[in-house]
Amino acid sequence: MTDAKPIIRADGEGERLWFYGGGVFTIKASAAETGGSFFMFEDTMAQGKVTPLHLHPDEEEALYVIEGELLVHVDGENHHLGVGGLCVAPRGVPHAFLVTSKNARVLAMLAPGRAEAFYRGASEPATADTDASGPVDFDRLHQSAERNGGIEILGPPPFDMSPSGAVSTGA
Repeated sequence: MTDAKPIIRADGEGERLWFYGGGVFTIKASAAETGGSFFMFEDTMAQGKVTPLHLHPDEEEALYVIEGELLVHVDGENHHLGVGGLCVAPRGVPHAFLVTSKNARVLAMLAPGRAEAFYRGASEPATADTDASGPVDFDRLHQSAERNGGIEILGPPPFDMSPSGAVSTGA
């Protein structure tokens, strides 16, 4: 039998955290609440937010675009995702993403929910006026990955940004 209980959260409800990787996320379902089955959060990000190339050794990660556009790099290939787009990165598959629109909102789910410790370790509480466009702190992301597991950071973002701000997809 599982420790999971029903979870009901309205729009905007849930614990809000500012992520050192850029963006503000709202936890919609914690691993503790789902009996470890999954961890789900809504991520609000600004243009230019980028993740390092990484993988989750023990989890699948799904990203569903609610608002905006992303350039997603999965297993060596780049894909544009708009509203209603979905990316599923299976465990062990290298991936990264870049926000290409002015703003983006993404629903992210990791299953099972063991990677939650990484996200919490790379975050701090957010207030209603926390700016989602804060800079990415790659050092703190590495520190949380080393302390908490759930993610392996493989290298820098796989996207080349030209001086004009245009993205070279490299593919």
